[in-house]
Amino acid sequence: MKKKIIMLLSLFLTMPAIANTDREWNGIVLGFEPPSKGIFGDMLGIRPILSNNGFTFNSNYLSQTAYNMSGGYDKNKHVAYIDQFAVTFNQDLERWTGIPDARIEGNIVNRNHNDDLTIKRTQDYRVLNNDQTQESAGGGSITRLGWLTFARSFDDRRLTWRIGMMNKTQEFDQTIPCDFQLRTLCGGKSANSLTWSNWNIHTWGTTLSYKITPALTFKTGIMEQNNKATERSHAWSWSTSGSKGFLLPLEIETHTFVNGLPGAYNIGLLYTNAKQKDLYKDKSYKNTWFMYAGMNQQLTQHKNDPNRGLSVSVSGSYHDERSNFMNYVISTSLRYRGLFDIRPEDWLGFGISYTDFSSHYAKGQKNKNKALNITDYKNPLYSPVATNALNAELYYRFKLASWFELQPDLQYWHNPGGIKRTSDAFVLGLKTTITF
Repeated sequence: MKKKIIMLLSLFLTMPAIANTDREWNGIVLGFEPPSKGIFGDMLGIRPILSNNGFTFNSNYLSQTAYNMSGGYDKNKHVAYIDQFAVTFNQDLERWTGIPDARIEGNIVNRNHNDDLTIKRTQDYRVLNNDQTQESAGGGSITRLGWLTFARSFDDRRLTWRIGMMNKTQEFDQTIPCDFQLRTLCGGKSANSLTWSNWNIHTWGTTLSYKITPALTFKTGIMEQNNKATERSHAWSWSTSGSKGFLLPLEIETHTFVNGLPGAYNIGLLYTNAKQKDLYKDKSYKNTWFMYAGMNQQLTQHKNDPNRGLSVSVSGSYHDERSNFMNYVISTSLRYRGLFDIRPEDWLGFGISYTDFSSHYAKGQKNKNKALNITDYKNPLYSPVATNALNAELYYRFKLASWFELQPDLQYWHNPGGIKRTSDAFVLGLKTTITF
């Protein structure tokens, strides 16, 4: 256990000393591009009018398609398709109230189709899902409130306070973008705790972030752990019904420079006082913990263009395997923006992720088989025993217009779902993004 903790901590502790903090940090090559001009432009002057009154927003359409070329648990061919519409908005209140940096933030997501190739074809349906062919799949066809919060700043904008119905992605684990279609390569690893959710699921909470220096930020907060937050009845609910306890996140994030090139690094610890059930033993625990870390560093600059070049990211998480079916997850990826002079805004990406499954989860599966006296893997009641899994993805993203991106990808699944009896799979994917 100590070796694994040290391995995760090393992602952060071996990072370079903070330097050149007087320089302007540019994260475009790391995957953090500014909002693109939408297909409707200024919307006949409506958008500038709203902006002049402090209201800004971004809206987009996303679709993700996946096709099982070969292998997997179910080899019958299937084209799976999901899509979503999302609106994220910000209302500046400072001009009306005089409160420094005061604002209302919101996010609304409409998801459709819920056609997930992972559970239909790629992996054995009898084991828990550690990855997805389409990272935005899940939750059904539904419109949800992702977050609605009030925020303001103190101490010359060094301290930021946020409160309301919130989501962790507003504040935590923001060093790696979500550009791959595989879930394990999409962003950081904080969601692997299984105690809070990504993107379009809200719970009550409040957070504080403090800039110790312009480049170094400390983040913390108290958030609700509510297992009912993912249910349809909670899509717009203000209720705390179903709350099991509170989450206490702690994170340190830095934006720095290495050899004159920008990088982002973070390490986080998440504690919850909610009761957790052991996956093997007939017992529960009063609390649990979770660790995550990430780094995203630009390696090269293409000619003299700071917005083109190669970057590398590494992220990992280490879990309490008594109650979490994953022991640890590690991912690494390479991204290149503007590889070809003729297409300076296109992206090329390649990533690999490795999941080691919990020994308690494996023992629990074996116990179920023993209790039912089942040894035949083909029996629908048999509980397969997960060990480890390795997934990889290669994509190329075409920036066809300021408002339109097309991203084909090829995925490789080794031991899908951690089951060695499931044949390795190749999946062809296509991701489409339209900005309005």
